[in-house]
Amino acid sequence: MFRGSRDQCDLVMNLSAADRCAFVKSTEDCGLVDGFLSYLRLVFCLLPPNLSPLTVTLCMIWLLCLFVVLGLTASKFFCPNLSAISTTLRLTHNVAGVTFLALGNGAPDVFSAMAAFSHPHTAGLAVGALFGAGIFVTTVVAGGVALVKPFTVASRPFLRDVIFYMAAVFWTYLILYRGTIELGETLGYLSLYAIYVLTVIISAYIYNRQKHSPHTTIQNGSSTLPDPVSSVSDAEVLSSSTVSGDPEFEEEYRPLLPYSESTSHILLSSLNPVDLRKWRRSSWRWRLLKALRVPLEVLLLLCIPVVDPDKEDRNWRRPLNCLHLVTAPLVCVLTFQSGAYGTYLIQGQFPVWLLALLPGVLLAAIMYCTTANDRPPPYHSLLALLGFVVSAVLISAVASEVVSLLHMLGVVLSLSNTVLGLTVLAWGNSIGDMLFGVGLGCLVRIFQTHNAVQLEPAGLLTWVLAGSLGLSLVLSFVIVPLCRFHLSRAYGMFLLLFYAAFLTVALLTEFGTIHLT
Repeated sequence: MFRGSRDQCDLVMNLSAADRCAFVKSTEDCGLVDGFLSYLRLVFCLLPPNLSPLTVTLCMIWLLCLFVVLGLTASKFFCPNLSAISTTLRLTHNVAGVTFLALGNGAPDVFSAMAAFSHPHTAGLAVGALFGAGIFVTTVVAGGVALVKPFTVASRPFLRDVIFYMAAVFWTYLILYRGTIELGETLGYLSLYAIYVLTVIISAYIYNRQKHSPHTTIQNGSSTLPDPVSSVSDAEVLSSSTVSGDPEFEEEYRPLLPYSESTSHILLSSLNPVDLRKWRRSSWRWRLLKALRVPLEVLLLLCIPVVDPDKEDRNWRRPLNCLHLVTAPLVCVLTFQSGAYGTYLIQGQFPVWLLALLPGVLLAAIMYCTTANDRPPPYHSLLALLGFVVSAVLISAVASEVVSLLHMLGVVLSLSNTVLGLTVLAWGNSIGDMLFGVGLGCLVRIFQTHNAVQLEPAGLLTWVLAGSLGLSLVLSFVIVPLCRFHLSRAYGMFLLLFYAAFLTVALLTEFGTIHLT
């Protein structure tokens, strides 16, 4: 019964509880997903069958924790370090917004897509997540903002972004129709993203030349030209988010007389993620959520350095930054490719983790002896690069764990990977995510296997996803210009109703109520 290794892992729920463990162990499809833990074996082999509901509940709580780790790593470590790198390289907001900051904003989506495309039977997670996230952003996010506070979008950037997004969706239509992704299609994704970046840079350059031209007409003290690039706001928001508090408010708490903090006090204060002033002003709900996140934030602070160019000392914390030179390489070794190299021995004798630890200890000792607590060294900006690498490795590892966990939930709950992607994975997370995530994920897979990436046959739910995203983009492309690029509350309500209708149709399709005859 269990000889064939080509059996689909989804069939395990059709067996009796006593036969499921043997099926999971003998079926190749059940052991292909990367991750630190084999969740299918955990559910069907290690724990008694009568505890399966409790196990699934605990796994869903663990999934929530993984999403929190993804969000914390991306927002508090990955994005600030990318901002510091772009500031050090003196990139403009336009270039940084569509390159470094776009990667930082979409890092969880990109790495989740790469992890999902690593195996054919989880590729549906990536397709569902990218399409689901696209629909969610273009309807719920845009509609929610318009409902709360109507606004006017910049006409040229809006039309540019929608056109490129529709091109990316159409490119995905063709791939889903063929069922395979070859090297040409993969390079096409990355090339389209490169063209998009070049278009943004060139349009910003033309705008700046026209803005500073003496022939530019000025009305009401501002140029009549539209806002150059929508990504400028992303960069400004990200830069402002790294500034801690109001400068005038911070000035009131600056000591009148200079004093020198001890090294131990600096270390302890650096590992405290709670702002006491904000804690006193916040509600009990915020305090409860913050208390639950504190252990995760402390662990991340121990492992990932953060350089903040907006602070006077650039977030230089001498004892903690020296400790980062020890912990950061260890985290990279222990989490890279889901811990594949954690126990690897060089020539069967020397562990890789020790090879990472010894240079880190030496560099930490040198940094500690040659620097001071109150003044960052000239090479402090290099820690931003270290923080970027560690954050990327950690996000990739957590994303692989999320994909592995979702695959298990899909098997146990008899849900397809596509519907899990369009709901759970999409809600936990647009042009850059789709092009970069699919393109890079498939490119890595092609180089690993030297074969085209095979996709599951596109079912009705996949086409519902693709069609809904395409329809939402076409409606925005037509309706928004007719409304003179003003998103009113009525249009916001329309977008929310559109998403509710889409989600209803998608779920009815998943459960077989809507089907092809």
